[in-house]
Amino acid sequence: MYNRFLAIIFSFFFLLPISEAEEQSAIWLLTIDSAITPATADYIVQALTKAQTENVALVVLTIDTPGGLDLAMREIIQAILVSAIPVVSYVHPAGARAASAGTYILYASHIAAMSPATNLGAATPVQLGELDNKTKQVVIDTTATPTTTKSNADTLHDKMVNDADAYLQSLAALRERNAIWASKAVRESASLSAEEALKENVIDLMATDINDLLKKLQGREVKVLGEVKKLETEQHPIKIIDPNWRNQLLSIVTNPNIAYLLMLLGIYGVFFELSSPGSVLPGVLGGIAILLALFAFQVLPINYAGMGLILLGIAFMAAEAFFPSFILGLGGVVAFVMGSIMLMDTDLPYFAISPALIGGLALVSTLFFIWVIKMSLQIRTQPIITGQEAMIGAIGECISHQQEQLRVFVHSEMWNAQATQPIQQGQAVRVIARKGLLLTVEPINITDNK
Repeated sequence: MYNRFLAIIFSFFFLLPISEAEEQSAIWLLTIDSAITPATADYIVQALTKAQTENVALVVLTIDTPGGLDLAMREIIQAILVSAIPVVSYVHPAGARAASAGTYILYASHIAAMSPATNLGAATPVQLGELDNKTKQVVIDTTATPTTTKSNADTLHDKMVNDADAYLQSLAALRERNAIWASKAVRESASLSAEEALKENVIDLMATDINDLLKKLQGREVKVLGEVKKLETEQHPIKIIDPNWRNQLLSIVTNPNIAYLLMLLGIYGVFFELSSPGSVLPGVLGGIAILLALFAFQVLPINYAGMGLILLGIAFMAAEAFFPSFILGLGGVVAFVMGSIMLMDTDLPYFAISPALIGGLALVSTLFFIWVIKMSLQIRTQPIITGQEAMIGAIGECISHQQEQLRVFVHSEMWNAQATQPIQQGQAVRVIARKGLLLTVEPINITDNK
């Protein structure tokens, strides 16, 4: 009995650290399931950085993306290249793709894997912004005859393609993958299915799901930071790493449609605060919205000409409220719509502002300023009720008329007055002029009253 008790105590103290070690050596599962944005890069880079201190055995990055921003992609790739923990990029589930930026991440990973019925490729860089295709520059090549002429757009496109090609080929050389096809993916927008990618040595293996992937990775050797490591994947639990609240907030704020709305809400909030000082709430919310919009714009491909048109349009529409002319309001709406369309300086569809959102806000702005014009026209036709002009035509009563001093009662006030005709005490009078505190009045006859 005593020996059995000692055995239990022995097992408790010596097996507990082993279970803790196994829990620490988990396999982390990260996910990219949309366009690659600064929020995506923040999520992946933070997770890989934290994994270095958590003694993680392996990081599996599942990919299903149409592509994304070059800077965000390069941040992710740099984090993978300096990682001391093997990173497996896995195009999953069936029907997923690793297009454009996803192809680069796949090439950069220590192990590249794909599910059946997936594809990768189309890695040609997309032009951000528009160039003036009419502007030509002469490129002189001393080895060629005759002299060749290329547009600025063609020259910039060639630079982008050459840079992307060299980058992907360097990753292919690092991971000993097919560099020839990598060049085709960049220059010809070539794509491959999972089966073709495995045959062409673009990926390392195919797996139907995560469990099948880990089974096939067991015992596989991989080079990490110059050292060969043998993967042990059977005894480690899988831990799903979801984006934290910071990543989620960054993902929401950097959505082009949300950033666009934040900018407009901020501008209108500050405008209403300045037009009605003391409201406080519009100014506070507007200031917060503007700062969040500026934060989003610094990581998004923004066309500053488009932003300038939006600001000009809002300024015109605001001026319409103070100086109704219809022209300012119409010009403001036109500038606002054109600026909104031009705001995102990219041809990538997932970074474009929704046309429905632009049209809806333009319609709301148009209706608002039609209402402003209507109200201003109504105000102009209403009689004057305050100021010196409001006294003209006012009806009063003569209170006293002694020794050429005339006093009348008008608008519940006693006034000194002078008359153009004789006036009797108690007689009704009408104001026809005012000079300072002296009114000029005329008597109202019975026929006039009728």
